[in-house]
Parts: sequence; C-alpha cells; structure tokens
Amino acid sequence: MGLVLAINLPIVAAILAINMFFICLCWRRAARGRAPSYTAHPNDTESIDSLLLNISTLCAATGNFDDRNKLGEGGFGAVYKGVLSDGQEIAVKRLSRSSEQGIEELKNELVLVAKLQHKNLVRLVGVCLQEHEKLLVYEYMPNRSIDTILFGLQYLHEDSQLKIIHRDLKASNILLDSDYTPKFLIFGLARLFAGDQSREITNRVVGTYGYMAPEYAMRGHYSMKSDVFSSGVLILEILSGRSSTRSFNVEQSIDLLSLVWQDWTAGTLTEILDSSLRGNNAPADQIVKCVHIGLLCVQEHPVDRPMLSTVNIMLSDSITSLQAPSKPVFIPTASQSAGMSGAVSLNEVSVTEPEPR
Repeated sequence: MGLVLAINLPIVAAILAINMFFICLCWRRAARGRAPSYTAHPNDTESIDSLLLNISTLCAATGNFDDRNKLGEGGFGAVYKGVLSDGQEIAVKRLSRSSEQGIEELKNELVLVAKLQHKNLVRLVGVCLQEHEKLLVYEYMPNRSIDTILFGLQYLHEDSQLKIIHRDLKASNILLDSDYTPKFLIFGLARLFAGDQSREITNRVVGTYGYMAPEYAMRGHYSMKSDVFSSGVLILEILSGRSSTRSFNVEQSIDLLSLVWQDWTAGTLTEILDSSLRGNNAPADQIVKCVHIGLLCVQEHPVDRPMLSTVNIMLSDSITSLQAPSKPVFIPTASQSAGMSGAVSLNEVSVTEPEPR
C-alpha cells in the first residue's frame, strides 16, 4: 500500500493545484451572466505581453504546423510539437478558429494562467494572437499522456471546498514529464458552482465518451458526482490497461465498465488487470480494493457515488469494509453512438433539455 500511496502523492498534489487553478479560471466562466467578469489589471497585461510570440517563430518551430509534428487533436484544436531557435522543445496548442472564445476573453484567462506556478501544472511559456490565430505554447512533455503508458497506477481525485466541476477528466489530460511526474493540462471546460448549488443543466454537452457520467451524457446534468464518475473510470482504466473509449467485443459491444463488472461478479479480476499487476507484482488485496472503489465511483445514480474526499479515505489502510457496488450503467462509445439519431460527436453532444435561466 505504501508503494501505491507513494505513486499517488504527486497526482494528489497536482489535483490540489488544479483546484487552485479552477478557482481563478472558473471565476469568469461559471454560470455565465450570474457572476462578474474578471478584468485584467494593467500590470497583468504586461505579464501577458512578456509571453507574446510571433506567428513566424511558431511556424518555424512546428514546420508550418506540419501534420508529422501533430501530437494529438481534441475538441478545442490540435497540439503540435515544436523546437524554438534556442533548442527548447515546446507543445503548441492551436485553438480552433471556430472556438466561441474571443481574444479579450482569452487574454483575461491567460492572465490567470500566467500567475500560477506549480510543479504539477504544465507550464505556459508563450502565446500568439496574430493573423486570426490563437496559439498557446506549453512546455513539452516527452512521455506524452497517461493513456499511452497505462500501468497499474491508481488515480486519486481530491475534493475541494469550492464546488468546481472539471467535466473532461480523462487519461489524455494527464501528461508525464521525463521523470514520469504527472502534470495536468487545464484549459476550457471547468465550471464553478455557487456555494448552495448542487448541479447544473446544459443543452451543450462537451466531453469524451467513455468518461462522461450517464446523467451528463444523456440529460446534460452535471455536478461534483460527474467528476467522481470520471475518476472511477480512470481508476479502472489504469488498473486494466484498457481504454474506456472503445468496445472490446465487436459483436456484443462490451465496454470497459461491463468487462470489469463481469470479472468482479465472477471473481476473475485477473482476467481484466494490466499484465504488470498480475502474479506477484502487486498485492492482490490492494488491487481488489482499488477496483472496488472504482466501481463505487461509477454507480448509475449520482447519489450512490462517494464524494471525492471519501474516496481518499477509502484508499487509506484504516478502511477495511466498503459498500457493495451495483452494476454500472452502459454508456455507448462514440463509434456506437454514430448510429443513433441526432447530432453526436466525440467532443460535443446536443441534448434537447433547455438550460435554466
């Protein structure tokens, strides 16, 4: 257990840093129209000016955004690897031109990002707002993201006093540096709730299939328990070494949660575990406990999922008895949803329920 906790300490620290970031980032994004916008101070503008880079510099660094340098692509745009003239390796996030975010809004958010310094947050090293481009430049993470090197790691998501909803917690949002220290790339989907607010409803569901809680994916309802669901998926994904965004049986369309549940009820967890966790490589009781906690986090009804702070307590050695989990609900993957009626995409799903005013 000591080894497991030792692995998780930097991840816990990163999550705490994320909470600090969300306090700033979500201040101006939470429930639009209900909270005042952040206004940059003149000194803040100077701090952003110091980060400005020329478009020609980034074009040269990325080979004119050559596809061979593309590291990945998501709902907000593509990310490219680049090398500056001084040899520094960078990752350039090229925001989609169709993004709803304006230049001034982006600048205000960058002010907040620039003020944060933490070893478990990917460092912003520059920005370019020229020729209709919105480019964010980060330090390059040579080991890519957690989803490319899934081992028997355990993921722990810590609760904060402020009700902050991530809405896109997934393996590819957790990057690893050369020492395999986890760092979180945060930009875009977080929401801040009022003190007495328990949930929000949206008619624009944005996220990634396989990680989205059922009430969010199907009805546009999101809350702290939505993040709990995503955390549970991550725990099971990491322990199994399998992706949650695709099926593993074409004929039966079996998703990751269904596979884990089958082996859980049959008492054959070794069938689903990552190969590095089988045999004598890890304590069996701790693996079973982590799977148990993961299943509790992905309960169908939000009220049945534990709070994130409770998950932390569950992972301690002092907890020996856990509530029995129920069967998780089946959520279709993006490929399975392609045949469903209505407009459906990997990063955005439209639902018909109106958003409350």
